[in-house]
Amino acid sequence: MGVTINDLATAKREGRRFAMLTAYDWPTARLLTEAGIPVILVGDSLADNVLGYANTLPVSMAEMLHHARAVARGAPDALLVGDMPFGTYQSGCDAAVAAAVDFLKAGMHAVKVEGGWVLDLVARLTQRGIPVMCHLGLTPQSVNAFGGMRVQGRTEDSREQIVSDAIALERAGAFAIVLEGMPRDLAARITAMLTIPTIGIGAGPDCDAQVLVLHDLLGITPHTRGSLPKFARTFADVGDQVVGAARAFAAAVGEGTFPDDAHSFH
Repeated sequence: MGVTINDLATAKREGRRFAMLTAYDWPTARLLTEAGIPVILVGDSLADNVLGYANTLPVSMAEMLHHARAVARGAPDALLVGDMPFGTYQSGCDAAVAAAVDFLKAGMHAVKVEGGWVLDLVARLTQRGIPVMCHLGLTPQSVNAFGGMRVQGRTEDSREQIVSDAIALERAGAFAIVLEGMPRDLAARITAMLTIPTIGIGAGPDCDAQVLVLHDLLGITPHTRGSLPKFARTFADVGDQVVGAARAFAAAVGEGTFPDDAHSFH
């Protein structure tokens, strides 16, 4: 068996930080497994990074499951988390349980839900043997309620609400909590209070783990090629390499130098 939620709990206790990345297809999942990434999120960021939607809200459960199955085939040893898309758990627990079951049948080991209001759902899922990762702070599915992608936890009331939500989610059975878009000191406070791992994205370096959207890390989405989000970092300019390779191919075809004799059958 590969990485489990118990391994993440052990890492927290021992003070060993770990990484999580998104993946949406079989070859990427294979590469991340080769790199030793222990946790892979099939994120609803599939929507705006792969499918071309304006934000995460339009992506469907069918689309998520299609990509979850591909990732599961490519990453047999990682802990795989399926992001519950908008609409699958806002309408009630019964529909949410069914959606979570579909994710596990697709090869995921856990699901992720956003917000502090999901306490009953977290308890219900964990009681049924479905591990749940939660997500607090800047929750992208609430972009319309927030009035945009805005940092959360700026006021004392909002800070205390996020802390209260984190504690309640741990008690409800969450095995980890993503902390996104919040002041560093708030994330550090929550991390110190919880016995489950926190996974930061735009929450400073004091979380137990960090996650990035793969396309930000590789520089292959439009916004990374000019205006990278403050919390993200491009570790390889793959986007520029793809453009360069495509141009070189087109030039070789135009010049008649590809295919050459070495790349032809005789």
